[in-house]
Amino acid sequence: MSRIRALAGSTWGRVALGAVLVALAACLPLLALDIPGVLPGPTYTPGTLAVLAYALIIAALALSYHLVFGVAGLLSFGHAMFFAAGAYGLGVLLRLLAPTGIPSEAVFLLAIVLTLVLALVVGTLAGSLALRVTGISFAMVTLAFAQAANVLIRRNVGGLTGGEEGVTLLVDVVPPGLVGVVNTRSLYWLALAILVIAYLVCVWVERSRLGHVVAAARENELRVTVLGIRPYRARLVVFALAAVLAAVAGLGFMLLQSSATPRISASDFTLTLLVIVVLGGVGYRWGAIVGGVVYTLLDQRLSALASSPAIAGLPDVLRIPLSEPLFLLGMLFVLVVMFAPGGIVGIAHRATRPRRRRREDEREDGRPAVMSDMEASTHGS
Repeated sequence: MSRIRALAGSTWGRVALGAVLVALAACLPLLALDIPGVLPGPTYTPGTLAVLAYALIIAALALSYHLVFGVAGLLSFGHAMFFAAGAYGLGVLLRLLAPTGIPSEAVFLLAIVLTLVLALVVGTLAGSLALRVTGISFAMVTLAFAQAANVLIRRNVGGLTGGEEGVTLLVDVVPPGLVGVVNTRSLYWLALAILVIAYLVCVWVERSRLGHVVAAARENELRVTVLGIRPYRARLVVFALAAVLAAVAGLGFMLLQSSATPRISASDFTLTLLVIVVLGGVGYRWGAIVGGVVYTLLDQRLSALASSPAIAGLPDVLRIPLSEPLFLLGMLFVLVVMFAPGGIVGIAHRATRPRRRRREDEREDGRPAVMSDMEASTHGS
């Protein structure tokens, strides 16, 4: 047992475990797994695959927000703007490039590249201004950017965004394997690939010198500055990289849903990301993934529960609040914050941590082991 635990805790053990999990996730469309009350049907059906693919896209988006909030310690209220840039960018650029006479395959690839460049430019410009301030001022600046982007989208500036109706995907120039209900399996695998890419980028950032600088600045910016390092540049790079990752998730969302509405650019969508990260565990990469998947499945199932006959038969004092899925999700969020500040992954981390390691931490740090656990829940996976 000790050898297995040591192997699981090693670098190669974690790589092997991750590869096994990805392989299992990739095999889900080929299986007939059915979890009543959680999934709408067997895993090979298009409806279930669409829900799972959407959960993976949201998990990838949460990972991009993890870079900003969990790694750099920046509370942003405008991250949804970059997700919308990916979705709207692809939809708008496909319509602009299609009449040019370029082959459809080239139009699709060019639209993707230009969308990511757009996200990089927007992320760099927004970050270069917002990062001039810190704390609540930074949050308010990002909120202002998000609100401005949402207004532009709703006003249908230039007749490109479709206003309140949103923008639809021009399927004529999209590869046939990524269009239609019959290709939901391919879209699921695409969503899984996007999640894996986002995870690998997060690992690279956190283990690089760039990630060490922003993590150190999160803990003590003055000390980093005294050492002659400018945290502003490192934070700007992480912020822009997170914007590009969010746009990649937006691309996957557009291909999966075949449309995008102004809702995905609103600031409350960023608040949803914040809830997801806190639910899974702040500072944990797996926390963003688990939070994204759990939140999406809960959002799907709680909507069915709220409209069920069991809730409809309750007294008004119970029926009215319980018939609102947002109320149920909000109560869950409150319970997690109060009783599990480390989130779902934080609970698992503390439960599986060897007792000997806890005693060693207490002896070395001169602090109770519970304090080490609380710090681990906020400093990384």
